[in-house]
Amino acid sequence: MGNERGIAVIGSGYVGTVVAACLADLGHEVMGVEIDPAKLSSLNSGVVPFFETGLQERLVSGIESGRLTFTDDYQVAMDRCEIVFLCVDTPPGTNGHPNMSSVSAAARSIGAAMYEPHIIVTKSTVPVGSGSWLEATIEAELPDGVDRDVICVVSNPEFLREGAAVEDFIHPERVVVGGDCGEAVDKVANVYEPILSQSFEGGDPTNKPVLVKTGRATAETIKYAANAFLATKISFINEIASICEWIDADVGEVAHAIGLDSRIGPKFLDAGVGWGGSCFGKDTSALASMAREQGIEPLILDAVRRVNTNQRHAIVRKLQDHLRPLRGQRVGLLGLAFKPGTDDTRDTPAITIARSLLEKGAILRASDPMVNDLPEVPDLRIYADPYDAVCDADAIVLLTEWPEFLALDFEKAADCMRGRVVIDGRNAFDPEVVIGAGLIYEGVGRITKHF
Repeated sequence: MGNERGIAVIGSGYVGTVVAACLADLGHEVMGVEIDPAKLSSLNSGVVPFFETGLQERLVSGIESGRLTFTDDYQVAMDRCEIVFLCVDTPPGTNGHPNMSSVSAAARSIGAAMYEPHIIVTKSTVPVGSGSWLEATIEAELPDGVDRDVICVVSNPEFLREGAAVEDFIHPERVVVGGDCGEAVDKVANVYEPILSQSFEGGDPTNKPVLVKTGRATAETIKYAANAFLATKISFINEIASICEWIDADVGEVAHAIGLDSRIGPKFLDAGVGWGGSCFGKDTSALASMAREQGIEPLILDAVRRVNTNQRHAIVRKLQDHLRPLRGQRVGLLGLAFKPGTDDTRDTPAITIARSLLEKGAILRASDPMVNDLPEVPDLRIYADPYDAVCDADAIVLLTEWPEFLALDFEKAADCMRGRVVIDGRNAFDPEVVIGAGLIYEGVGRITKHF
């Protein structure tokens, strides 16, 4: 199985490492390209430099089988591989546009090492129209005498959820491949054949993903539209939660009832502190910026982002309602990662909330099972044991619904707390259990409160 000249994966972050390890696990010959010496050393030693469920085992398996190797040498990778997955980071840049410097640097390195035809597959989330820019950037670096027709760029957006990225890669709901060269699109689709047929060990032939073949610009747009819609669902239910708090309705029951409508569905209707991570904020901002450039006012996208920001500040206001003034009050934050199952703290609500509380004079402690450092809040004391974070606290705030926190013994917590307030930023605690321990419970858009 696999391609005769193998597959190269440029970049070894959350996406690239998952792509490389999973493709090798499916039988392809894969070479990862990583220019960061520390990351490269870690990967060659069989150690994933971040946490992602199920990834470590596949990395080790791929290396031991010989199907997965890592290098910092673009020339070696380009010589051995025909299909090149571009998985470098595109962090937020200026005016809502993603920062394309890493993509540009990788493209130039690819071009300088290209002597034979290659298919460049963009996994990185890039602005619509980037395929043409990428081809031009690579072409400008081609060695003298190399035919300009050696380049073909195909868009293959990723839809991986951190914490479930391996599962999402091997059991996707759809695989999108977009390009203007039919042969290249077919070759990229063929890479996914074991996944499309679910013919690998552990596959589910009764639940095969849909293959979507389309144009390159359309494929690029699909990624942005998907993330924008998911972010919209979360912001929508959070706005409904704010209304529920004023009219004594319960957002949990509202979400359940409207989610029974097949046109709406139950997923992403969980009210709380809002979304974070590396995708939703960046992608909604980028899509809004692209719209403005074309003279389109992105009214919904702007509102989605404003509502999400407001949710973070709403948690602080809830604390202020209970602990006036906040100066000198002790607050225990449960959760720093933007979601369970990952150690990623990019655009996590915890950063905004912790900074705001510190500015107002609160004294903070925090706990997270996977995060022991939050550079954006350098003075934050972080503990592995959640009871160390809540002991002597005037209030507890749940920001990440880790299983360890959902299993918290509230009788024990109440015994060591100085105050009695519990703010459930994920609506994940059982209010009756919290109240039964003699504590004050407040969720987001929930009727159950006890003052």
